[in-house]
Amino acid sequence: MRLKNKVAIVTGGSRDIGRAVSLQLAKEGAKVVINYLSNIDNANQTLELIEAQGGTAVLVKADVTKAAEVDQLIEASRKAFGTKIDILVNVAGGMVARKLTAELDETFWDQVMDLNLKSVFLVSKATIPHMSSGGSIINLSSLAGRDGGGPGASAYATAKGGVMTYTRSLAKELGPKNIRVNAVLPGMIATTFHDTFSKPEVRVNVANAALLKREGQASEVADLITYLASDESSYITGNNIDINGGLNFS
Repeated sequence: MRLKNKVAIVTGGSRDIGRAVSLQLAKEGAKVVINYLSNIDNANQTLELIEAQGGTAVLVKADVTKAAEVDQLIEASRKAFGTKIDILVNVAGGMVARKLTAELDETFWDQVMDLNLKSVFLVSKATIPHMSSGGSIINLSSLAGRDGGGPGASAYATAKGGVMTYTRSLAKELGPKNIRVNAVLPGMIATTFHDTFSKPEVRVNVANAALLKREGQASEVADLITYLASDESSYITGNNIDINGGLNFS
């Protein structure tokens, strides 16, 4: 119970990596605010899984690309679990679609930036006033933020690269307040993201290129995030931490 009595917000917390993070934080004793956007069935399933293991959580619907709805998310957390917020995990994001530069337009570019980068800024800004010494922010970036991503992923990769830079900047800003900020950079993780955007043969090739010769699991990413949320990582901040089975390391 490393996180007993801590309050955690997980954006995009209803499925895949977000669900795994929500489950693991709750298992460690945190009270979890599970943010979701549209799929109430996924959100309810995540809540049921947490309650089945004896954890505590609430569901909050909010579009984290919109400041007004982010404010409502924070207020819902305070109403459910009190005035403090100890942990923020910014998971919400997505590729939307694969498009080469010639196919990109301004609307699509802005959509991807808002979903993956602006959301991290908005939720972090709204949360920080309610965090005290010992707080932890963990952002979800991607291997694509390091290597530019695969074909048609330039907007997504650029946004995730922005998350990496913002993580470093925010860590510098909040370090004197003893609030830590880190990001995790998953490689090929077995999720619906890759079910949607990666061809099966590409997934096999990428898995074989990893030193561990397999895809990662959402639970493995959640284990790393839980560590970064806990006091066990109290001297780690400003880091972009790869989790890709040795596919890439810097």
